Amino acid sequence: MTHHPCVRILQRFTLCLLIWSSLAAGSAQSQEARVNLADGFDFPVGKPNADGYYKARGLRLRAPQHFGEDWNGRSGGDSDLGDPVYAIADGIVTFAYNVRTGWGNVVLTRHAYRDPSSGQVKYIDTLNGHLDKITVKTGQQIKRGQQIGTIGSNFGMYPAHLHFEIRHNLTIGMARNGVPSDLTNWADPTQFINKHRKLNREWRPVAVPTGTYQDYAGFKGL
Repeated sequence: MTHHPCVRILQRFTLCLLIWSSLAAGSAQSQEARVNLADGFDFPVGKPNADGYYKARGLRLRAPQHFGEDWNGRSGGDSDLGDPVYAIADGIVTFAYNVRTGWGNVVLTRHAYRDPSSGQVKYIDTLNGHLDKITVKTGQQIKRGQQIGTIGSNFGMYPAHLHFEIRHNLTIGMARNGVPSDLTNWADPTQFINKHRKLNREWRPVAVPTGTYQDYAGFKGL
């Protein structure tokens, strides 16, 4: 059967569009950013040593699970509401949105560092949840000690505190149930920070992979 010329043109256009979409999707999955290697890691509150704060809950990978740490001001109650939350190291913001539900305002950041024991460049993600305000945006380069938000209560759902996580697995994003609950995927935040408080300064930025986790609640992280 002979097709009308217009039909053949439309078919070719559709094929080209499909090829372009496939290439575009592939490039989105292989995004990267140039980021400074961390020269050390600080605590996210009371910088640099969590002065004036205490860890109310720690990491617990067995049920009932708690995938990070809850940090509270020593004065108790909501006295820490609106206190600054800081970037624990140089990095890039990969997610900065109000996702509502049990999270509220969330900032995810990605950091690169050279592991002192192996000499290899490694990556971690940090999550700061229940924030009252977000002071950075997705895609923004951040410096160690830079304010990224303020302590919140998820708009009154909880007493004010910071929920803070460190992940080795860069695919988690906001989908925490998608990977095993073990130390291959998660880090104990205080242990990690104490182990990497001071690292050698390197002045050449490195390529950091982005576009590694799924969309969540209609929002797309880098």
